[in-house]
Amino acid sequence: MRQLNILVINPNSTEAVTAGIDRALEPLRIAGGPTLECITLKEGPPGIETQAQVDAVIAPICALIEKRQDSVGAFIIACYSDPGLHRARETTSKPVFGIAESAMVTALTLGERFGIISILEGSIPRHARAVRAAGLAERFAGDIAIGIGVTDLAGDDGVLERLVSAGRRLKDDHGAGVVILGCAGMASYRKRSENALRIPVVDPTQAAATLAIGAVRLR
Repeated sequence: MRQLNILVINPNSTEAVTAGIDRALEPLRIAGGPTLECITLKEGPPGIETQAQVDAVIAPICALIEKRQDSVGAFIIACYSDPGLHRARETTSKPVFGIAESAMVTALTLGERFGIISILEGSIPRHARAVRAAGLAERFAGDIAIGIGVTDLAGDDGVLERLVSAGRRLKDDHGAGVVILGCAGMASYRKRSENALRIPVVDPTQAAATLAIGAVRLR
């Protein structure tokens, strides 16, 4: 039987991040469409901010995917570092979407060059590696960090101001025609950032969910 449930995995252990992702996906929940179930990886750190933390969550992510694969039509790994994406794809025959990869694919359809807003400076090298691995260096405008960790993204107005400031620099100084929010925890700021910047702003988990919905509907 065709499975239409899409499992969205937040690899950090902060429930507020999962709740924010869940709210951001509400517009994609339509009658007769796939369900979008958001869960928190209890084994994860409060925020994934280093390569060591990325590496540490790969095994539990894959174990969870293996456990749930018979009841799920597609999986989304909702961390912008796409931890364990390729290993997860070897774990299951079901589609697995990384939000960074999905966001970049989506950004290519919205403008000539895309920029990324990171949480911390340490995120920038990981993002740059992902851009190069995807062969998208020619379409990449730049990456600017706002200096706020994952667990502090609920600060609202102060966070929004930094996001908009970074987005304006990417747009005005780096020539970005599209901006990607480089953390799943930024989901609640997408629309407000887009309204302020007047260019498309991509929330990566929304981008992944859109692709996953198409994948399970067409299987």
